[in-house]
Amino acid sequence: MTLVSGFIGFGKSANRYHLPYVNLRENIKVKTIFDLKINEELAIPYREKGVNFTTDINDLLFDDEIELVTICTPAHTHYELAKQAILAGKSVIVEKPFCDTVAHAKELFALGREKGVLVMPYQNRRFDGDYLAVKQVIAQGFLGNINEVETHIDYYRPNSFTESGVKENGSFYGLGIHTMDRMIALFGRPDTVAYDIRNNEVAGAVDNYFDVDLHYGNTLKVKVKTNHVVASDYPRFIVHGSNGSFIKYGEDQQENDLKAGVMPDAAGFGEDSVMYYGIAKYRNSNGDWIEKQIKTPLGDYGRYYDSVYETIKNGAEKLVSDEEALTNIQILEAGFNAPSPSVYKVEEL
Repeated sequence: MTLVSGFIGFGKSANRYHLPYVNLRENIKVKTIFDLKINEELAIPYREKGVNFTTDINDLLFDDEIELVTICTPAHTHYELAKQAILAGKSVIVEKPFCDTVAHAKELFALGREKGVLVMPYQNRRFDGDYLAVKQVIAQGFLGNINEVETHIDYYRPNSFTESGVKENGSFYGLGIHTMDRMIALFGRPDTVAYDIRNNEVAGAVDNYFDVDLHYGNTLKVKVKTNHVVASDYPRFIVHGSNGSFIKYGEDQQENDLKAGVMPDAAGFGEDSVMYYGIAKYRNSNGDWIEKQIKTPLGDYGRYYDSVYETIKNGAEKLVSDEEALTNIQILEAGFNAPSPSVYKVEEL
């Protein structure tokens, strides 16, 4: 069974993080792409495959053959466009951040249930190799009970956040949604969240820095952090448990390969360098300390679309549950509704 899809938006997001993976899947067909300004050079290979391009969104929304719509537009448009697509009877994938408020997110999920369609945010970084390595190590259990996790996405991009503006354009909404989602997928809803969100270069500008702690009772603290003025890399992940630790340097390589024009079907695409394999140090059953490299699993954002296919066509559970998506938005929203630094108690949804 083929899943027929359409795209709203044909910019960097669609061309880098979605279409290269969808194009490799024989069970998903892209029929129509809508954008107000079509980049004709980028459109050539898709037109050659029979993809229809349009500047009239109704060509997509009212095509009965299209079952799934992926929304790859600026964040402030997500809610309205997703609502239009759901009302037209389409399942929707919405780029991050999914919505601006919990109220809007709840409305979209309720509308999706009413219409019997899938509604889900695009949390593709659940399929980053560095995160998959952490997930694997925790699942194998040799670190014991996990008591602390620290995860970073840092850059050296001074003066890149100098303008005042809406929160959706800052680093917390843009990157925090990924780092938090992965931790919520592993550990569930935290009890409290401590925030430090700011611009460390220009007072009053949109945030280029966040240091956010998710607290799970007294037994686990998870730190998610981004700073856009970091010249020397931190580890991407630091994991401490009652029986050992795991440290992983180096980012997932999919994005770097895509930037270089290497596509997901190329040999070696997305493979991590051996020098960046994570190091686990733990005690074995004899009490001896073991230190070894853990090969980084191969990341693949296309697995997100595999899960979407299984949900729509075969009734599988959603990869990102409604509760996980709402928890992400709840934590993001609360971070901008209170002074920073501050502590927020995560209430029931």
